[in-house]
Amino acid sequence: MPRRPDPARVLLPGAQEPEAGERLRQSLAPRVAEIEDEIAALMEFREKPAGTIRITLSDHAYETVLWPKLRPVLSSYPDIKLELSIDNKFRNIVEDGFDAGIRLGESVERDMIAVRVGPDWRMVAVASPRYLATRPPPEHPQDLLGHDCINMRQAAGGFYAWEFAKDGKDLRVRVDGQFTFNSSYPMVGAALDGYGIAFVPDSLVERQVADGRLILLLDDWSPSFEGYYIYYPSRRQNSPAFKVVVDALRHREG
Repeated sequence: MPRRPDPARVLLPGAQEPEAGERLRQSLAPRVAEIEDEIAALMEFREKPAGTIRITLSDHAYETVLWPKLRPVLSSYPDIKLELSIDNKFRNIVEDGFDAGIRLGESVERDMIAVRVGPDWRMVAVASPRYLATRPPPEHPQDLLGHDCINMRQAAGGFYAWEFAKDGKDLRVRVDGQFTFNSSYPMVGAALDGYGIAFVPDSLVERQVADGRLILLLDDWSPSFEGYYIYYPSRRQNSPAFKVVVDALRHREG
């Protein structure tokens, strides 16, 4: 009678002897470990803050918000690169290829995610003592029509109409003068040199007003503006590098 096979030795089709399987496992183990290490490195790279972030913002937002907050942070993230477009033009950040924009809260596009990055601030009228030595200071915004004022050319092309508010009443005045700029910073310089009245963010002239080089005018008419926000489409919030930038810029009371 033929000898029946030992059940313990029966191998299913395609199966290998235990010794062969163990040899295969041992030969593959180093490569499996290498693959696991490569996957871990890839996941670490994906989570590492890196890449270029393009932001559009005004010179005032750059000087008062972005640079003071990011300067001490970015040295710890050398793989994060910033490309900044500094101008006063309102841009469609998606169409123009930006990752984010920084603008006043009232100017932020409503379909964007917005994170507050700065406190409220005021626009103030200022002039030098030398200029006011020959002119009576304005007591009402309409008095500015009789003064030399330092104008602001907007990115859209027109002149900025100075905005005032008091007791629930809003007033806009279109001024005239010898100088026109497209940035607030040279306006402060022209005012210091006695060329007229400038209307600029209060943060730009705090020191000059405190030391008497500039005189604050129409203070009770000076309006307050909602602070700066960084705004961006929802797809950007998953980038580790972008999270670092937003968290560093985030406004924290006190």
